[in-house]
Amino acid sequence: MKTDLQLKHDVEAELEWEPTVSAANIGVEVKDGVVTLAGHLPSLGEKIAAEQAARRVGGVRALVVELDVRLPGEDVRTDEDIAHIARSVLRWTAGLSADAVQVQVEHGHVALRGTVDWPWQSQTAVRAIAQLRGVAGVADHIDVRHTVEPDKISKDILDAMRRHADREARHIQVTVHEGTVRLTGTVHSFAERCVARGAAWAAPGVRAVVDDLTVE
Repeated sequence: MKTDLQLKHDVEAELEWEPTVSAANIGVEVKDGVVTLAGHLPSLGEKIAAEQAARRVGGVRALVVELDVRLPGEDVRTDEDIAHIARSVLRWTAGLSADAVQVQVEHGHVALRGTVDWPWQSQTAVRAIAQLRGVAGVADHIDVRHTVEPDKISKDILDAMRRHADREARHIQVTVHEGTVRLTGTVHSFAERCVARGAAWAAPGVRAVVDDLTVE
């Protein structure tokens, strides 16, 4: 098992390795395997990339994000401009029907609402908006209407986990209620935890995922 000092070094190295992240703007602290990222970044896309980079490091038990988005002057847009651009982007995004997702903008923070058939569609919408200039935050309030029997959802998720990481799948329990998936059990790293969450979100009929997994 990595010491906190080793884990801190690995996270810092991964941030340096990630080309879309300015690692010099991010402070890393580690205590008992819990990694905290703090600092100020010039875009929401860079903040998301930093979070993903930290999650890739083996041994990370949990991640605390204290990163603020401070847009440089040339990237500041009015809420009206952001709303107009966001609506256009969503209409041109493959996999989303026209006007399936509505946009609300306040002080650079975008709230997405609407109804889609699959979880990946809401995730696609969030990713598309998060990369826009002038966006300081994205809140996902999109509903998923596709309904599938709970037993089938659970089976699909466990099958997907076994394809990615058979060892971890044996220690994870999946329960489903009204489209909400709860993951319980143990995994060996934050990366394995992300595999489990990704498999859950990819399953048809999933409206929400509650992650109660423990990283050993």
